[in-house]
Amino acid sequence: HIQDPASQRLTWNKPPKSVLVIKKIRDASLLQPFKELCVYLTEENNMIVYVEKKVLEDPAIANDENFGPVKKKFCTFREDYDDISNQIDFIICLGGDGTLLYASSLFQGSVPPVMAFHLGSLGFLTPFNFENFQSQVTQVIEGNAALVLRSRLKVKVVKEHRDKSSVQNGIEENGVVSANLEKEVGKQIMQYQVLNEVVVDRGPSSYLSNVDVFLDGHLITTVQGDGVIVSTPTGSTAYAAAAGASMIHPNVPAIMITPICPHSLSFRPIVVPAGVELKIMLSPDARNTAWVSFDGRKRQEICHGDSISITTSCYPLPSICVRDPVSDWFESLAQCLHWNVRKKQNNFGVEEEE
Repeated sequence: HIQDPASQRLTWNKPPKSVLVIKKIRDASLLQPFKELCVYLTEENNMIVYVEKKVLEDPAIANDENFGPVKKKFCTFREDYDDISNQIDFIICLGGDGTLLYASSLFQGSVPPVMAFHLGSLGFLTPFNFENFQSQVTQVIEGNAALVLRSRLKVKVVKEHRDKSSVQNGIEENGVVSANLEKEVGKQIMQYQVLNEVVVDRGPSSYLSNVDVFLDGHLITTVQGDGVIVSTPTGSTAYAAAAGASMIHPNVPAIMITPICPHSLSFRPIVVPAGVELKIMLSPDARNTAWVSFDGRKRQEICHGDSISITTSCYPLPSICVRDPVSDWFESLAQCLHWNVRKKQNNFGVEEEE
């Protein structure tokens, strides 16, 4: 039985009480919408509002006396330090697509439903307009909304232990505690949940990247070029589309493999079934190392002996729709990417037909 995407609906076992509000940092145009939303959530709906601590450090918010009483009701957290994964009923994003990717990165396990308002530059993943936010938020709180379950990738990076390691005593170079770091004899293991894509590239080297791609243990190809993109259907309309891949609806269970500028006339993007396990390693005769990033974050070097394992995560991101998964997706294709936008051909006049 193939499920109709339109049948996925948001339902609450009990009324939601806590909401995480994510605001794009350093964007003055979002201050007023942020304040209006928070006042509405706390005073009209008696919600517990969680906000990242650095959002409230913005001088425009810190020095606003009228916003002070609302701000005192907030619960604050710090990324990579405070675990709020079991305290949030749903998420509201204010900004562009980056805010949704950031929300995904905060939840390495189960993700609460996400309502994303388009207040950024692209807005492919953020379908809501802010003008009618009160009625739209109320509908979500009442459980009257459609959902699209955006699959994520579960990624495991295994690194051979080296003296000049980027991780020492569980602390990364940027000072962030690696909560998801395990240690084996001579190995370091890091895990990530990725919404858009895993990108393996040649980094600053002048040589082609030379990486082997395995599928369920079998070598399927060696990538010689600038790199390779392994993306979800959600990520197919991001970097993968820019690199020449097809665009896949997020309800399709798949993983896409797209080369970046391959030095080959026959290397085309391919789609493999969700659930297979991909493994990417440097080829034994590779001249240089490679670099990997996860949704554009946590960029790190991959050396000989290291490996990247990728499969479909069992923790998708539930994205709340304005109308339904199909209508929202085609609306985004037309509005954001101008897909199939063309001036129509004129029809024949009566005289021409005769």
